[in-house]
Amino acid sequence: MDNSNHIHIVSFNIPYPPNYGGLIDVFYKIRSLSELGIKVHLHTFFYDGRKRSPQLEDLCYETHYYPRLRWGNPFTSKMPYIVVTRKSNQLLRNLCKDNYPILFEGIHCTYYLDHPALSHRLRVVRMHNIENLYYKNLARVERNFFKRYYLNQESQSLKYYQQILSKADLIAAISPVDQIVLNLKYHNSFYLPVFHSNSELTCKPGRGKHILYHGNLGVGENNEAALFLVNRICNDIDLPFIIAGSNPSKELLKSAELNPNIRIILNPDVDEINRLINDSQINLIPTFQDTGIKLKLINALYQGRFSIVNTKMVKDTGLVSVCIVADDPQLMKQQIREFFNKDFDESEIKSRSKILHSLFNNRSSAEILIEKLFK
Repeated sequence: MDNSNHIHIVSFNIPYPPNYGGLIDVFYKIRSLSELGIKVHLHTFFYDGRKRSPQLEDLCYETHYYPRLRWGNPFTSKMPYIVVTRKSNQLLRNLCKDNYPILFEGIHCTYYLDHPALSHRLRVVRMHNIENLYYKNLARVERNFFKRYYLNQESQSLKYYQQILSKADLIAAISPVDQIVLNLKYHNSFYLPVFHSNSELTCKPGRGKHILYHGNLGVGENNEAALFLVNRICNDIDLPFIIAGSNPSKELLKSAELNPNIRIILNPDVDEINRLINDSQINLIPTFQDTGIKLKLINALYQGRFSIVNTKMVKDTGLVSVCIVADDPQLMKQQIREFFNKDFDESEIKSRSKILHSLFNNRSSAEILIEKLFK
């Protein structure tokens, strides 16, 4: 059987619409591989109301959907909840129909990674984060006791379960830092840059209208960053500041109400987020968790003007030269005041374009993956 241009991809959720981090990486990876002639056999779990996708079915050679298992008590299994709820006998049967390489999207999808029936296959795991550290950091900022308890338990479970990665032939790390960490432990990782929605820079010269922070505000990490900006940065800056995202906490909404310069835009779709980025003068993008890569930064650099970040956001990304880095709140305020009144010119766009296309080019990243899969 000819394996030269077929691949199985197992996704943790239906990657269309690609409206949050991991799914963005999955969808644009599929599209880039398809454009290069790779026939993708997509296997995707679904939950939270996501539907079958004609857009995916047009891109993929074949598409299979499996319901994610859900139950009330996440502590009834020794395996991580995110893993044990993504198993399907039908998935295993479908994977065993041929000898094509298998790409498991996230440790979430690795329930069958070490199954004897797949022992002769090329098995690659895409790591979107070092998941036990990611969950540990989510627990640190979670205010709900029961959610915090779950996140800490899941972090511990993932810490032990992660040994499963030694069974993979290759691990595709999403950042250079993660690649170093994973390679030290498992000796089988390579760096595969994140896939994203941008092909060309669309940022405009001149000046924008507002300061912007965007993200899924229901994620503790993003809620923490938004609260930091509202309470520590924009509390005494008389400039228009927009926070755009879904599921903001009551604490965030209450804090934002105290400042007439702050506007929260709830549940914007992808087009509205892109418009807000494009019209912004400054994208404020701090993070307090330095695992993985933040797609909001990639999008801001492709579509927006100035990006003010902290060190954790750009550590070892190669993007320091196209960002304004400020870790101290007073320095961040100073940079905001300076760059809000500064024109963004064509020379900035030209230098940024060169760097972004060299570091985060979907076609080049797809070619890296193809070389690993079919060499």
